[in-house]
Amino acid sequence: MTATRLRRHPLLIIVLAQLFGTSLWFSVNGVGLSLSRELGFTEADLGRLTLTVQAGFIAGTLFIATTGLADRFRASHIFAASCLAGALANAGFVLVADQVPLAMTLRLLTGLCLAGIYPLGMKLVIGWTPRHTGAALAWLVGMLTLGTALPHLLRGSTLGLPWEWSLLGASLLALLGGAMILALGDGPHLPPSSGRMRLLDGLAALRDRRFRAVAGGYFGHCWELYALWTLTPFLVAREVARLGTADAWIPWLSFTVIALGLAGCVGGGSLSRRLGSLWVARRALAASGLICLAYPLMTWLPPGLLLSLLALWGLTVIADSPQFSALAAASAPRDRVGSTLAVMNAVGFALTIPAISLTTALWEVQGIWVLWWLLPGPILGLWALRPLAIRDPASQAGAR
Repeated sequence: MTATRLRRHPLLIIVLAQLFGTSLWFSVNGVGLSLSRELGFTEADLGRLTLTVQAGFIAGTLFIATTGLADRFRASHIFAASCLAGALANAGFVLVADQVPLAMTLRLLTGLCLAGIYPLGMKLVIGWTPRHTGAALAWLVGMLTLGTALPHLLRGSTLGLPWEWSLLGASLLALLGGAMILALGDGPHLPPSSGRMRLLDGLAALRDRRFRAVAGGYFGHCWELYALWTLTPFLVAREVARLGTADAWIPWLSFTVIALGLAGCVGGGSLSRRLGSLWVARRALAASGLICLAYPLMTWLPPGLLLSLLALWGLTVIADSPQFSALAAASAPRDRVGSTLAVMNAVGFALTIPAISLTTALWEVQGIWVLWWLLPGPILGLWALRPLAIRDPASQAGAR
C-alpha cells in the first residue's frame, strides 16, 4: 500500500497502528495463568511486572518531555522506532521469563518504548485530524484499550500451545504497526516546534485554570483504570470458579471486559461532538465510580450478573480518557502539545503504580474488597473538574 493511499484514511491507519503497538503493554498479563502454572508466578509477581512496565512508560514520557523529543523530531519516526524496540524487548521476555532481574529489565524497556507509541499516537491524530479532536482521540484510546485486551485474545486463541506464542504474536503486531506509521508519515496540521524544550515547558500549561482542572480529572481516572485492568483476570477467574466452568473461559472473558472499552470510547467520542468532551468525561467518570462503589457489595449476585456488571465497568472506565486528552490538547500551548501531553501522561501513569501495587498486594487478603481502594480516583477526579463550566470553550473540544 503506497503512502498516498495510506494518507486517504490517516485516522484508520493511526488507530490500527496504535492497536498493534499497544498489544505489548499487557502481553505478559495475557499469559499470567500460564506463568502461574508453569513458573510459579503469584498475583503479586504479575503485579510487579505490570508496575515495571508502568515505571518504564513514566520514565520514557519524562525523557520525551525533558528532551523535547516529541516536538523536535518526526512523530512517525519515533513511533516506528519505538515499535521496533518494544517488539524486540517483548520477544526477549520469552527467553528470560524464569530469570527475574532480566525479565523485569525487559518489561521496563517495553514500558520505555510504549512512551514513544501512545503519546506520539495522540500527536499524530492531532496532526492529521485537527477537527473533532475528541471523536478522533476516542478511536485512538479505544484502540489502546483493545490493544490492552488483545493479549488475552491471543492467549485464548492459542490455548494448548506454548504461552510464548502469544508474546511473539504481540511483537509481530507491533512491528506491523510501526511499519504502517512509518509509511504514513506526520500530519500537516501542527505548527513547527519552538525548538527549545525543557521539562518546565511541558508543565507550563498547569498555570492555566482549565488545564489544571482537566489534569486533575485525568489523574483520578488513571488511579482507577490500570489497576482495574490488572485485576480483571482475577475478578473474571473468581466468577468462572463460581460458575464451575473451565479456566479456558478466563482469557476470553477478560478480553471481552477490557475490549468493551472500545465501544465506550467511540460512543463517548460521538457524544462529544454534540455535547462536548467535558460532559462525556464527567459522566463516564461518575458511572465507573458508582460501579466501583457497588461491585463489592453485590457479591451475592449470580456470577453471570456480576460478570455483566464487570463488563459495564469495562465499558465506562476508559470512556473519559480520550475526552481528557482532547480537553488537555485544547488548553495546551500549540507549539508544546507533545511535551504537555507527555508530562500529563507521566504524572497520570505515576499514579497507576501505587494503585496497582496496593490492589495486587492485598488481593489474597481482602479479595474483591480491594476494589474500594480505587474509589479515591473517581471521587477526586470529579472534584477536580468542578471549576470547569459546561460552556467553557475548552470543554467543547471535539464538539466543534
